[in-house]
This record gives sequence, structure tokens and C-alpha cells, in this order.
Amino acid sequence: MGRETIATIKEKLFTKGCTQQELEMYQTDERKGVQKLVYQYEKQLAKKQALKDQFESMKEFEKYYTSQGKKLIAGVDEAGRGPIAGPVVAAAVILPESFYLEGLYDSKALSETQKDLFFDYIRTHSISYGVGIVSSETIDEINIYEATKLAMHRAIDALNPEPDQLLIDALPLTDTKAPVDAFPKGDQRSISIAAASVIAKVTRDRYMNELHQTFPSYEFSHNAGYGTKNHVEALRQYGITPHHRKSFAPVKEFVRSSQ
Repeated sequence: MGRETIATIKEKLFTKGCTQQELEMYQTDERKGVQKLVYQYEKQLAKKQALKDQFESMKEFEKYYTSQGKKLIAGVDEAGRGPIAGPVVAAAVILPESFYLEGLYDSKALSETQKDLFFDYIRTHSISYGVGIVSSETIDEINIYEATKLAMHRAIDALNPEPDQLLIDALPLTDTKAPVDAFPKGDQRSISIAAASVIAKVTRDRYMNELHQTFPSYEFSHNAGYGTKNHVEALRQYGITPHHRKSFAPVKEFVRSSQ
């Protein structure tokens, strides 16, 4: 029997899988094509291991509270504190101890495709998730800080079962049934917060995409309500919408000029 073709080896390495014995045989194969495949395969394995190591390091807080007897640890995060239009959205997520999602990290570091795929995976494989949305009108009434806390409370209240520990990205939330651990850069340090970050971000982006259908001149599907140059120019040309935050600069300048 002759040697395996390069095409067959490629299929085994990247599709079907190969044994350790087969890999060692490919490593000693003198054909340049095989050596190139082996290099790509080992590079892929190293990347997967690095992502796995990163994921394990992001379970530090979850592991600590599990060791303290906590069973339902919820990560909480928000999206939309900075834009000049649209709501602020918070999400809370409880993950099972066995949960693994390669590449899960702060939603700001993920591609649009990754965020959409992760959004569906997290919703399907979580123990529970909740979303809280606070409108631009309420943001103007109570300020963005209080509105963010309100959105988080709504997200937490939507969880079933209720959490026995909360991990929150930076914001020290009070008046919660479960104790809170708030720390900076939580979406880069906790898988539960990272998962909540994805749910909050995708939920808000989809909300803004829907607003774009009604108000296409403001390009909400591209700027997500942030004050880009084109967005501000649209404000100057068309005025504000009911979804703009009147208490935010530069929106409030356009509100004054229209009065």
C-alpha cells in the first residue's frame, strides 16, 4: 500500500481527525506539502490551547465562589452607556459549571459573526439569562448612571432560578438579594460577565438596527447611536428623534436651537 496522498492527510488533520501515531508519522514525512500541513495543524492546536487557557483563567471568580458553596453565579454587564441615542441594555447570565465556548471574551473584541454565534450559543446553553432595557426617555429623567443600575436590576430580576452570587463589571450595584462582587474589566476577567456582555451588546445592536428601519437618515445600524460625525450631521439636518438622549451633548444643543 502506497503512502497517503497529501489531500487525504489534509482531510485527516483538519476534518476527520488523526491519531497521535499518525501525526508523528506525518511529522517525519519529507514531502514539503505534508510539512506545511503539519505546521498549520500544530499552529491551530497551539491557538486552541491558548484560547482554552484564556477561558480557564477567566473562570477564576466563578471557581472561587463555587468553592464557597455558591451554585448559581450570575455575570452582569451593560451596553450603551455612551451613545447619544437609544436605550441602555443590561444582561445577566448564569452558566453551568461545565460551560465552554472557545473564544468567549469581552464583546468589544469579537467580530459581528462571532457575537451572533455566541449570542445563540449562550442563550441555548446557559442555566438562565435575563435582559433589562431602559429607554432614552428614562435615561434623561434619572441620568445614565441610575438608568444603567435600573437596567441591571431588571436583567437580574428576569433570571429564573435566582442567583446566589452576582459578578458585575465595575458598577457596585446595591439593593440586590444576592451579594455582589464588582471589579474593573470584568468582561475580560470573568466568563459569566463576558457572556452577559455578548447578550447585552447583541440585544442592543439588534434594537438599533430596528430603529434604523424607521430613521435611516441617522445610520443607527452603523453607529449604534454613538455620536459619529455623520450622526451629528444628521442631527443638524433633520433634528432629533424620540430616541435621542436630550440630556446628552451634543443632542441638548440641538434641542435648545429648536426651541
